[in-house]
Amino acid sequence: MIAIPDKAKQFLVAAAKLLIVGGAFYFIYDQLAHNDKLEWQKFVDLFKKNWTIGGILFILSLSFINRFLEILKWQNLVGSFKKISIGEASKQVLAALTASIFTPNGIGEYAGKALYYEASQTKKILFLNLVNNGIQMLLSVVFGIFGLLYFNAHFGVITARTVGVIFAMFCGLIAASFFFKSFAIKGYSLEKIVHKISALPKKIHRKNIFLGLCRYLVFSHQYYFLFLAFEVDLPYWMLMSVIASMYFLASSLPTFQFFDFAVKGSVAVYFFSLLGVNEWIVIFISTLMWFLNVVLPVVIGSYYVLQFKTRRP
Repeated sequence: MIAIPDKAKQFLVAAAKLLIVGGAFYFIYDQLAHNDKLEWQKFVDLFKKNWTIGGILFILSLSFINRFLEILKWQNLVGSFKKISIGEASKQVLAALTASIFTPNGIGEYAGKALYYEASQTKKILFLNLVNNGIQMLLSVVFGIFGLLYFNAHFGVITARTVGVIFAMFCGLIAASFFFKSFAIKGYSLEKIVHKISALPKKIHRKNIFLGLCRYLVFSHQYYFLFLAFEVDLPYWMLMSVIASMYFLASSLPTFQFFDFAVKGSVAVYFFSLLGVNEWIVIFISTLMWFLNVVLPVVIGSYYVLQFKTRRP
């Protein structure tokens, strides 16, 4: 194995940092500056008409709470083997978010967090991050299914036959998971993963589920309040069912963090068009959610990426 001189290592690490941060800012700028579906003048007119300092601070506070809950989740999970401070958890979560902005479905987040730990702890960190993201996905699926059923009961978008096929596929997937639970890929099987998850203390799981539920309610209601601010007058349960359905379907599609708002926006446009909501409002709110909950944390995370120092194995 060829040894890399320390000076070369320092140069490569510095170049990687600049590439991640520079690339993140370029993609953010590109998406905001060259999206021809964002009608800025309409936004400015509505902003002058309806928005107040209190309203802005309220929406920003929801973004802060959303990310802070994610930080608490990570601190809780890492606490299963090592105590870390909120400051350290914040550094790891925000830096990993920045590193994941170029990768499909935020896969880079796994590697970003693992870099803060010894090489011997890499598998443990990857597993804990899987548990961390898994609970959010599970909540999106549960709320999304109920949201779709509620929405479909009013609009009949999906036929009864289609619902039956989806239900049969779901049951088949569950049956297959039990049948192939011992099937292993590179030493990992579903049975082994379930065993590792159940090995975590119940206190850790309860707190993870609670924080995940709180986070889901925060960002879904942030969406809700933004629609109210844009003068979308729809019944609460109908609006929330569409938001839940949108997050469920959008989360099921492979995408990149910097395209996240475009994917969610495209799904949302379809649902809200059935409710008579203007397309530009849906796209603008999806973009605002992306800016508030991805772009702003990435800006802060960029600082931590630049400050990152490699650990010895």
